[in-house]
Amino acid sequence: MRNNKNRCFSILTLFLRFKPERMKLNRSVVVAFILLVVVAALYRAWDGRPFGFAPHLAMAIFGGAIIKNKKLAFVLPLLSLFLSDLLYQGLYLFGYSAIPGFYSGQWVNYVLFAALTVFGFAMRKINIKNIVGFSLSGSMIFFLLSNFAVWIGGGGFMRPKTFEGLMMCYNDGLAFYRDYGFIPGFGASFILSDLFFMALLFGSFYLINKTFPKKEMGIA
Repeated sequence: MRNNKNRCFSILTLFLRFKPERMKLNRSVVVAFILLVVVAALYRAWDGRPFGFAPHLAMAIFGGAIIKNKKLAFVLPLLSLFLSDLLYQGLYLFGYSAIPGFYSGQWVNYVLFAALTVFGFAMRKINIKNIVGFSLSGSMIFFLLSNFAVWIGGGGFMRPKTFEGLMMCYNDGLAFYRDYGFIPGFGASFILSDLFFMALLFGSFYLINKTFPKKEMGIA
């Protein structure tokens, strides 16, 4: 039992001291990111997926924090988002989904994910504290700004253009996640979702860095 505790403590200590460099492009990296984009797009378009439980916010911050090539950093979340919207639209047109892929005001999502990629550029040091902090901040930024856009654009329940109406719109957003999120009854389930995918992406990158030489991974 003591050995297991020591082993867990050693792994945590290594992760806390881990200082990965930003990732450069090479063939293996490009293939890995293409797979990530496609899998994330297919998953987001899956009809049985809980709402709010998707990797794209984490992909945006991860891309900004890790990928050296800025263009690829933006492509990672935005291309996957576009492909999933395209799939949604196809399913909608053929009657397999009630959710259209393209709709009025959708451009806001793309702007917000691009902004979150820029937000990821600010993560100069990769550690648990920053990963958690950027995840929580990113979740709140996206929730506040996306619901503000719904309110100002007259979407959703068309709440009045007053402070009380804005608060009602935010409450509508929490109620949506409470009723349709992956944790029934918990309105902030999207925060845990983003934490999960942030841990998955950064944790996978940490393990890959420890497993393969830097030259093979194309690390600067």
